[in-house]
Amino acid sequence: MISNQVIQNSIDDLKTITKVDFCVFEVEGRQVASTFEKLPFSEEAVDSFADSKADSQVLEGCHFLKILDDGQPAYILIAKGPGDDVYMLAKIAVAQIQNLIVAYKERFDRNNFFQSLLLDNLLLVDIYNRAQKMHIEVEKKRIVYLIETKMDKDNLVMELLKSIFLPQSGDYVTAVDERNVILIKELSPSDGAAQFEETANTIVDMLNTEAMLNVRVAYGIPVNELKDVSKSYKEAKMALDVGSIFYSYMRVISYETLGIGRLIYQLPVNLCRIFVKEVFGEVSPDEIDEEILITVNKFFENNLNVSETSRQLYIHRNTLVYRIEKLQKAIGLDMRNFEDALTFKIAMMVVDYMKYLDAQE
Repeated sequence: MISNQVIQNSIDDLKTITKVDFCVFEVEGRQVASTFEKLPFSEEAVDSFADSKADSQVLEGCHFLKILDDGQPAYILIAKGPGDDVYMLAKIAVAQIQNLIVAYKERFDRNNFFQSLLLDNLLLVDIYNRAQKMHIEVEKKRIVYLIETKMDKDNLVMELLKSIFLPQSGDYVTAVDERNVILIKELSPSDGAAQFEETANTIVDMLNTEAMLNVRVAYGIPVNELKDVSKSYKEAKMALDVGSIFYSYMRVISYETLGIGRLIYQLPVNLCRIFVKEVFGEVSPDEIDEEILITVNKFFENNLNVSETSRQLYIHRNTLVYRIEKLQKAIGLDMRNFEDALTFKIAMMVVDYMKYLDAQE
């Protein structure tokens, strides 16, 4: 339903233009908005008009008119003054508020439709029927972006996104929970991976600049039909989850570039425990020295190049070798050997995944 503040803003603007005072009541008798300093009519007049079958009436020197919603009285508008010119202005005010009601209901209906679509709560026939009624094209290339705000019930992100991703362009911004905002973006046939990532980076930069928010953005694979939008949403959601576990340093995550993280994310937890036990034996991964982990991760970043890793860490080559050999003695894996290095890398990712699962419980 349209908010009271929207109605108040509307009649404030009308008063500024016409110099006529207006007041709006619900049909039940509760005041919604007013430009009057003091009401020049009684509550009995409002109740009497609400109970009458008349659409308009002059009572106590004011024009009373009913504002309809789907043909039923929803509000009562009162304009100060009995003259015909005031009546005409009151009719304009009624028409404006009724149009606002229609617009807000359509906006709500679209929001409800896209939320249900993303969550797979619609039958195929309902998708096509409702899309036709709301003039939403069914066969269009679209992609879903998921923006993690980490701010409960925060509308700032949605409003900022709506200011640049407009319904007129086929884009739609909504949410299905309190911590993530969803952008369903319409694409041109020629848009590819570069354009998808550019849009994600634009969102990150814009929210950082305009709202000082350090958000993360994930996106799925483009789809060509409206019914498949939920698929892109699920991919974006997985990308966000996988990214938070394995690639927390990344601000933009694509489902297509999750790599081995996607595979680990789908492993049964019992299999993960067996694998970790096989790799580390009696040694707990948490017991490994933080300095050694930093060294090994930098070693991986430099493709197992000892010289380059020691240079970047500002340590002697022998110090680096000592740390690698210390880890080898603890768990039996030599990081200078590609297969052992790969096993350790995957094992540490599995450990991160298990910590994530423990935190979710």
